[in-house]
Amino acid sequence: MTELRKRMSDAMVLRGLAKRTQESYLACVEALAKYYWRSPDTLDGEAIQSYLLHLITEKKLAYASVNQAACSFRFLFGTVLGRETARFDIPMAKVPKRLPLVLSRDEVSRLFAHCKTLRERTLLETVYAAGLRLSEVCTLELSDIESAPDLMCIKVRQGKGGKERYTLLSPRLLDSLRLYWRAFRPRRWVFPNRVGDGPIYDQTVQRLYGAVRDAARLPKGGGIHTLRHAFATHLLEAGVDIHTIQRLLGHGHVSTTMRYFHLAQSRLTGTTSPLELLTPT
Repeated sequence: MTELRKRMSDAMVLRGLAKRTQESYLACVEALAKYYWRSPDTLDGEAIQSYLLHLITEKKLAYASVNQAACSFRFLFGTVLGRETARFDIPMAKVPKRLPLVLSRDEVSRLFAHCKTLRERTLLETVYAAGLRLSEVCTLELSDIESAPDLMCIKVRQGKGGKERYTLLSPRLLDSLRLYWRAFRPRRWVFPNRVGDGPIYDQTVQRLYGAVRDAARLPKGGGIHTLRHAFATHLLEAGVDIHTIQRLLGHGHVSTTMRYFHLAQSRLTGTTSPLELLTPT
């Protein structure tokens, strides 16, 4: 497994897969090996499909988790081992489309008010104000913050799929970041881990968000990504066009961004029914 793991890891690095994707793929393949107590490269398509069925019927995993496992096996057998995909049919489950949980503006304000430390509040404000993903806020560096008056933006260098983009740096967030920097003096990473030798861990950020959310008695579910959803939805409610929001979020297709139309309450409450437009009879 050691040699195969290295081959797979190298292949993912060469193809620019995100770090979190690499970790997830390796974990899926490792779980497969433990299930059969054999090296995955000795398994055939039938064994893989049987394992996926086990994940669905016995482990009761969500469709998204099963899909991720299937994708990792496709990468291993198709890309790393060079086996023909036609002989390796992995069923891909359909993921039910659900609207994400979105906090209202009042709920976001309540969340910030229940932060116990300046570090907690600044981190959560940064995610919301810039619409960052979890991995993006964890790996944010001081040099990514462009605070010159004619720039005022945040450069996202660790975006999904290795894509770079620029997003908003509001004056209010800049004030918070400056106050935070004077208090903690981070040297490279905006939010370093406790030791200070690297970026903050994503598990730490999720636990932090969950604790503050519970203290504020807000709806559970979604994790810190809920703040990214709120960023997009609140911009849409403020009248920002969908293509601008798409660029700020780093979505490859505008169809991904379009789902926020379903979440923008002002678009619903501010819309007139066609019945009201009819001439009274």
